[in-house]
Amino acid sequence: MSGDGERDPGGGPRRPTRAEQPARYIVPECREPVTELYRDAHILVVNKPPFLLSVPGRAPENRDCVTARLKRRDPELRLVHRLDLDTSGVMVFALSRAAQSGLSRAFQQRRVAKAYQAVVQGLVRGEEGEIDLPLCPDWPNRPLQKVCFETGKPALTRWRVLARDAARERTRLRLMPVTGRSHQLRIHCREIGHPILGCDLYAPPEVLGRSDRLLLHAETLAFNHPITGLWSEFHSPVPF
Repeated sequence: MSGDGERDPGGGPRRPTRAEQPARYIVPECREPVTELYRDAHILVVNKPPFLLSVPGRAPENRDCVTARLKRRDPELRLVHRLDLDTSGVMVFALSRAAQSGLSRAFQQRRVAKAYQAVVQGLVRGEEGEIDLPLCPDWPNRPLQKVCFETGKPALTRWRVLARDAARERTRLRLMPVTGRSHQLRIHCREIGHPILGCDLYAPPEVLGRSDRLLLHAETLAFNHPITGLWSEFHSPVPF
């Protein structure tokens, strides 16, 4: 809550944006568990709750994270990819060096199929499309990213409408990122005029205040198993 007791348009306490937080941002305590979705000798697939870091933060207070929790049982656990602090959903970890090498290569070569669900502000026109806007760090305003056609790296997101809620002026989308740039889905949705509800980085205050969490969830992750080569798909139920 902001120090002056400012309220959001719905009458509740206004959640401050991350830009309004102190420079030494301390992540709120996350009491939700990391749940296991699949395990074999080589990979571990889990469901990450929102407001839990994927890896430890720089501040000593930000040591709690998915990786630290999982290493209590599997000290040999190896990181492959990350989800944003606010994003929930499917993550895969390697349990061997060979699995880490294979999975990392698959992510780098874009041979991993990813699908997210998001709820965005407004009624999106059309049923499906692509957002192709290059992204790069916004260095004076880190950790923000920005669209830049001069120095940005290619970023492509495919989208499909799942449902529209005219009464509440919101749309549920399936987002399928082809690339994996930082904050790609948040920025791409904002750039087409439909920021994700609850986004504390790129949504205006009235859109941030419409949800107590970022309405973005990594619903599906699919890839060739790094050891067996078999196509494997993993799903996490959308919690919103």
